[in-house]
Amino acid sequence: AGGWCPRGRRAEDGAIPECYPLSETRSRSFIARTRANVRDSDATLILTRGTPTGGTRATHEHARALDRPVLVVDLSETEGNAITEIRAWMEDHDVAILNVADPRESGQPGIHDQARSVMDALLTG
Repeated sequence: AGGWCPRGRRAEDGAIPECYPLSETRSRSFIARTRANVRDSDATLILTRGTPTGGTRATHEHARALDRPVLVVDLSETEGNAITEIRAWMEDHDVAILNVADPRESGQPGIHDQARSVMDALLTG
């Protein structure tokens, strides 16, 4: 685990606890954090429900602009089959450092638990 967070460990719901090994950007901007995480990874996995919007869409745009592989998985359509698809995509792109993005919990209630379930299955399988 690692990556970037906004200065002050800023998050939608308060400060990100110190137990998460993140580096702070110079800015409090979520976009600066997004750019740094896309830049410093081999590929970006976006877990969403429906078409990405807001910051999740910006993550997709940054990945495209930096010519980084990006995979969008719509969890409203598939969850169980997603693991096989993600693993194959990661292998095809020789991914060692994966940036994972999902929408804010306030915009898609329950997305955090759903994304965590996918990541648990991906990392333990």
